[in-house]
Amino acid sequence: MHNATTRAGVCARTGRRSPWMAGAAGLAVAALALAGCGSSGDKEGEGGSSTEKTTIRFLYATGDETWNAVVDAVVEAFNEQSDTTTVQLDPLPAGSDYATALKTMDATGNWPAVVDMRDTLTYVDAGKLAPIPDSVTELIEPEAVGTASDGNVYTVPYSALNGEIGLNIVYNKDYFEENDLEVPETYDDFLDLMADIAANGDAPLATAAAEVWPSDQLWKQLAAPYFAQWGDQGGFWTAAENGDATIEDLREPLQELLDITNEYVLDGWQSTADAQTTTLLVNDMAVMATSSAGIGRLNDINKVDADFNAGLFIIPSEDGSINVLKNAVNGDTAGGLAISAQAAEDDDEYASATEFLEFFYQVDTANLMEENGWLAPNIVAADEVERNTSIPGAADYFALLENPNLVWYENVSALSTFSAFNTFFRQARIEMQDGQSSIDDTIAKVQAEFDKTVAAG
Repeated sequence: MHNATTRAGVCARTGRRSPWMAGAAGLAVAALALAGCGSSGDKEGEGGSSTEKTTIRFLYATGDETWNAVVDAVVEAFNEQSDTTTVQLDPLPAGSDYATALKTMDATGNWPAVVDMRDTLTYVDAGKLAPIPDSVTELIEPEAVGTASDGNVYTVPYSALNGEIGLNIVYNKDYFEENDLEVPETYDDFLDLMADIAANGDAPLATAAAEVWPSDQLWKQLAAPYFAQWGDQGGFWTAAENGDATIEDLREPLQELLDITNEYVLDGWQSTADAQTTTLLVNDMAVMATSSAGIGRLNDINKVDADFNAGLFIIPSEDGSINVLKNAVNGDTAGGLAISAQAAEDDDEYASATEFLEFFYQVDTANLMEENGWLAPNIVAADEVERNTSIPGAADYFALLENPNLVWYENVSALSTFSAFNTFFRQARIEMQDGQSSIDDTIAKVQAEFDKTVAAG
């Protein structure tokens, strides 16, 4: 551990409070304290004096261009104002399996200070994550953070926790208007809509599967009404773990997924990257596209073609309900920002990671995120955030939050290796959609894999 002296520990744990976390008097004291704090990396200060800064890495999953731009903007703004820390971006290229990348990183023991987490429970149980300090969590709405079984918070949200409303269908509003089409109010309406578009000689829907994770974008909308039936029993996966449900119970939505793929999805989906669906949409190669980026995808479309009139909706159930999975604020399937236990072994790195997260949940940072087309996290000072409603289609997104047909449900597994099973299930669905496996074989092998996951705990 470098600079692990008593003075460094005091500076890291107490003296290095961010300016926005201290009063004017505190700033003067902090300035004096910082003069004696050592860290990694030199920076020339005024009068030729040398002030050291700590460099920390931030590992995150790249995705749509909006998220990438938001990360760049936030880190650049942080680095410009911090006297103690430099955050170095450590992006994982699009197309990579992020969960697998985390396993590789763990195997090599090369943990960054701040990590965009997956498999949260797995790594909490393995002691790989450090508790998030109160100076960070107190900036976030209580319902947007959750504690683990030991009472600590290990992940904090990087976006608004509005459930899986981001999983939706983005569409060409002008095409709808020109062809007298309407947003579907029931699942049958959605099927009729795709049939009408196909009858015009146009491709109804673009989806992506060059990476396995975008396969969720259509599947989860189709499966939501079936998953929601188990919401009062801890969710479908909990019921399946207890023997009260089986993969066979998902036959109907799996058949729906297969039928839609065969009849209405644009050819080439197997090799299409998620971000490419924006290009397919604005170039009129498809009338609709699946998305998990919410407003971020709308913003991407606006950047590519400012005149494109985009809208979005969620595929409804038979009775018109819009079933949306709640975000799990802690758990195996939850995403969020975490501080690695490896960084916590170094006082300076832990202090720098804390300083960055404190910055992340400030009003000015939230406004920067919104300006770049992102939904800022649920911070305590949310009323002070300037929401960006200028993006075409954004009104549709915000309207979903107020839709009277919106039904929230829970479907979170407590299995520590559920994420690995989920990746298997995604790949199995893709193989079924691609004709490599029958629906019967798919159900059988997914059930076998789930049983192995349960047995492993």
